[in-house]
Amino acid sequence: MTGKHRVEVSREQVLAHRVTVHGFDRSSTAPGVLALGVQDTPSGSARTALAARGATADGLELVWSFRGAPHLHRAADLPGLATALWPVDDADATARINTAVIKEGAKLGLGAFEAAARAFREAVTAPMAKGDVSTAVSAAVPPSLTYRCEPCGARHVSGLLFQQAGLFGSVRVGAEGGRTVLSPLRRRFPVPESAAGTAALVEDYLRFLGPATPAEVAKYLGTKPAVVKKVWPQDLAEVSVDGRPAWLPAGDLDSLVSARSGEAVRLLPPGDPFLQARDRALVVPDKAREKEVWRAIGGPGALLVGSEISGTWRAKSAGRRLDVTVTPFGPLPAAVREALDAEAARVASARGAARPGCASTAARSGRPTARRVVVREPGGAAHPAQTTSPSSGRATTVTRACRS
Repeated sequence: MTGKHRVEVSREQVLAHRVTVHGFDRSSTAPGVLALGVQDTPSGSARTALAARGATADGLELVWSFRGAPHLHRAADLPGLATALWPVDDADATARINTAVIKEGAKLGLGAFEAAARAFREAVTAPMAKGDVSTAVSAAVPPSLTYRCEPCGARHVSGLLFQQAGLFGSVRVGAEGGRTVLSPLRRRFPVPESAAGTAALVEDYLRFLGPATPAEVAKYLGTKPAVVKKVWPQDLAEVSVDGRPAWLPAGDLDSLVSARSGEAVRLLPPGDPFLQARDRALVVPDKAREKEVWRAIGGPGALLVGSEISGTWRAKSAGRRLDVTVTPFGPLPAAVREALDAEAARVASARGAARPGCASTAARSGRPTARRVVVREPGGAAHPAQTTSPSSGRATTVTRACRS
């Protein structure tokens, strides 16, 4: 992997390049980053991530994919994604599900994924509550892949295996009445017999979150660096990022070298593809700020200004009202504060985006969307941005339609 001549690039060039390839210029309603899908954690956040790129969730399917997390993907991509995500070998399979509750079961390797995937296909032939599917899958897989739950006195399949095997069983994820519902995909495909296209998937990571290393790709996939090295793509360019070796597709090298930061202002939700990079210290060098952006529980969204994460944000709903509170890492220029109004409106629209069969509240009522943005200065003071309702000219709050 080591090249004799590495191109030296800066952190700023790397981030500017990523901003460009992520489609934040909104030049396409089908951003290329959909090759990796868009994580939907917390539920509904994927719509906000797509809105930040000028796209919608139309035509996308919600499935458990990378690391078993829910992602929106193009329906046509799912068969190929399933074979690319299928474990490369037994060691890879064991690494992905190696938890204390099924220590022995994890040693089954590929057999564990095969058993769970086939159990999904047999159980999910119509929409079913997640709990009912778990019961059926738990009964069908080898006992070593389950653990005893003392509170309910039953044995459950490992959650890590359960959610990673869903895609291989051609299962989609939905919600109904506040509960998770699993259904068969409209176009089902066979359980993969072996991995195929994994190198191309690694290349996609390097295209959108590179330059990167095998260890960083492994963290993203939930496996070991040794596994990634087995499927490491061939046509890569090696660069030095502030003295650290990293790789990206050779065809993207010129774009990286010429990358310059723009002036985009975007409100990225937790789990946004831009935040999925595993070189977090490069994205947010300050350790305290890094911990704030990637909080393990209840993490905030991130404020992107140009190519820098420049703060965090949160949204709070109350009926039809949505308040967006931005906490910048430093003083914000007036132009950025003004841009936040439009971005907050996009967040409101995305959060209120109707699911199939659900009409927009604003459309039903005929009332315009209203919004309020509050910027908390670094010293702690909170100041409403000068946002206005298109009808009244007064500072108001954001409409949210069709609660999920």
